[in-house]
Amino acid sequence: MKTNDTIAFYFDTVIVGGGAAGFFTGLNLAKNIPGHKIAIIERGKSVLEKVRISGGGRCNVTHAEFIPSELTNNYPRGAKELLGPFHSFMTGDTIAWFEERGVALKIEEDGRMFPTTDTSQTIIDCFLKEAKTYNITILKEYALKEFAFAKAQLEQQPSWELITSKGIINCTSLVMATGSNPKIWKQLAMLGHSITPAVPSLFTFNIKDERIEGLMGLSTEAAVEVIGLPLESEGPLLITHWGMSGPGILKLSAWGARELNSCKYEFQIKVNWLLYTTQEDALEQLTELKHKYAKQSPHTYAHFELPKRLWRKLLVAVQIEEQTKWADIPKIKLVALSQELTQGIYQVKGKSTFKEEFVTAGGVDLKEINFKTFESKLLPNLYMAGEVLNIDAITGGFNFQNAWTGGYHVAQAIANKTH
Repeated sequence: MKTNDTIAFYFDTVIVGGGAAGFFTGLNLAKNIPGHKIAIIERGKSVLEKVRISGGGRCNVTHAEFIPSELTNNYPRGAKELLGPFHSFMTGDTIAWFEERGVALKIEEDGRMFPTTDTSQTIIDCFLKEAKTYNITILKEYALKEFAFAKAQLEQQPSWELITSKGIINCTSLVMATGSNPKIWKQLAMLGHSITPAVPSLFTFNIKDERIEGLMGLSTEAAVEVIGLPLESEGPLLITHWGMSGPGILKLSAWGARELNSCKYEFQIKVNWLLYTTQEDALEQLTELKHKYAKQSPHTYAHFELPKRLWRKLLVAVQIEEQTKWADIPKIKLVALSQELTQGIYQVKGKSTFKEEFVTAGGVDLKEINFKTFESKLLPNLYMAGEVLNIDAITGGFNFQNAWTGGYHVAQAIANKTH
């Protein structure tokens, strides 16, 4: 063997990217083809970092949705393409896969699924143990500089050559599980693939507004729509130091990733704190409250099942002071309150990353992938899984399910071709 950059390694399959999709591909492939020489190369100092931080360090493995067509509804990009693959491998298969390896999962009230241990280390330990069992080579701090397809002269010759920061690697099958890596996308584009430019997908809305000031950590159900765009959602809304977050907001950020990017993240949202209640119905109920609690201050009790702190903030917003009694509130202020409750307008100026889980919309054009095998239609023996493709989902374990499903199919495809 030569030294420096000319060192040449050969593997049957090289997987670029030591994350969820990369490991799942490798582990399933190793089980399918005993003795198959597999390497996972990772540019960082550690592997499975996104798994480590997912779900606040608990790893949101998947979501308790067991009907393929319903599951696809959680993917702003990739829904149509994933429908077929989900029929072969989806949530139930994921649960079984982990349970077969001693990792039990649990379902939380909102449908998210986590290991019963409540730590992502359980998933990481499982993957690393399996990789060791199957003799998968893990090469850390191997940055991929270039890769090219070399047409084989003989059947047994490798078809891909990878130039890395630590040497040259040759392989027959190449799997890209690199996530949102602009350098890899650029190289794939040079090889002929079309790339949809990446924009942030899951993010919180930056809002400075007296109506939510000081309410950090408060969560309540709400319906939200983006004014001027066909974007609306409902679900838990979380008030943060920066503005608004929670599933109700994150759904909007995912479905409107490109439109909101075009707005440079400056737009208005309309919030209905009462979900399905109309302004007319809210006004009618407020009028009833005025008569029922005539001698009380509206600040005494929160109504409409709203958190008390939020209710009081909305009262102050329409200038209903604490000393005011229900009986003394003029109709014009009841109208204003009904509007705040059901049609409150908030100005968004900027975004913040959702926790540390950076997800983007963008990647390899889905028309250029065979979704029976996740193989490139343009380049032989090149496979892709995970967020390297233009597939992304709302929060809740769906992005990981895409990784598991893609990795499973890639492993099946390479095994079928090898046999």
